[in-house]
Amino acid sequence: MSTAADTLRPTKTTGAASDTTVSIEGLQRHFGVGERTVKAVDGLDLQIRRGEVVALLGPNGAGKTTTLDMLLGLTDPSAGTVSVFGEKPAKAAKAGVIAAVLQTGGLLSDLTVRETVEVIASLHGRDALARVPEVLAATDLTAIARRRIAKCSGGEQQRVKFALALVADPDILVLDEPTAGMDVNARRHFWNVMRADADAGRTIIFATHYLEEAEQFARRTVVMHRGRIVADAPTAQLRANLGGRTIAANLPALGGDALVRRLTETEGISDVRVDAERVSLRALDSDAVASALLNAGAHDLEIAAPTLETAFTALTEN
Repeated sequence: MSTAADTLRPTKTTGAASDTTVSIEGLQRHFGVGERTVKAVDGLDLQIRRGEVVALLGPNGAGKTTTLDMLLGLTDPSAGTVSVFGEKPAKAAKAGVIAAVLQTGGLLSDLTVRETVEVIASLHGRDALARVPEVLAATDLTAIARRRIAKCSGGEQQRVKFALALVADPDILVLDEPTAGMDVNARRHFWNVMRADADAGRTIIFATHYLEEAEQFARRTVVMHRGRIVADAPTAQLRANLGGRTIAANLPALGGDALVRRLTETEGISDVRVDAERVSLRALDSDAVASALLNAGAHDLEIAAPTLETAFTALTEN
């Protein structure tokens, strides 16, 4: 017998259409009226394909959470459309095709970890109930399955929410600050599970304030600012687009001023700055510039590749 989830999940066919999981076009969400209108989301266009791991980044107020709320069917758009496998988000969520781990939303403190997962699994049928042991193992909860939620730490409760999202075996998993409260080992285990799920075809969309998390685990990064997308690219490409590596060195005792002028006028070098006796710059050919600095008597040389944090700051500082 087919279920609602079966009707939404695409068949394993080839072609671009079957690979598109999320489609967002002209999406807007406004709050207030008249002069007090706040454009939380202001014209988003976004397509996400099966198996992608997408990080949604942006400063507070960028519109990330509002976008996720509309993707999950928790909030209706003011304009534009958002669809999951061509259907409305609320229908996809009800069928278990899309699930989420959100910052908000509490757990029943009197239930044990296992009972909590089993209650939610029962809403999705026999197959979900049969997956409970597997899900507890994947979320590293087996050892505390009999522990009451009230006795769980914040990080452990976050892992319980993760288990609740996985038990329906969703095609798309939406995560809002998913590792908040987890220790380093729990965060590493969490992302190992996410990477394996993405390799198996699950689509992962997550918002995080841990820039290093996006840098290490997201294959694609979407940067939002003031309700709009200001960058959307593979994470490595986003870093590379900054234009070279950063080089810093202490200037030589003699000829430092002349060296700085020469660097400023050299093609392929930008953002030359001097702080005390230390010069920093960005260079397309870092090896050549480093050699020139050392030959001129500079010392204590440091070379750093562009980071996602640098890109994020450059894109959102205005």
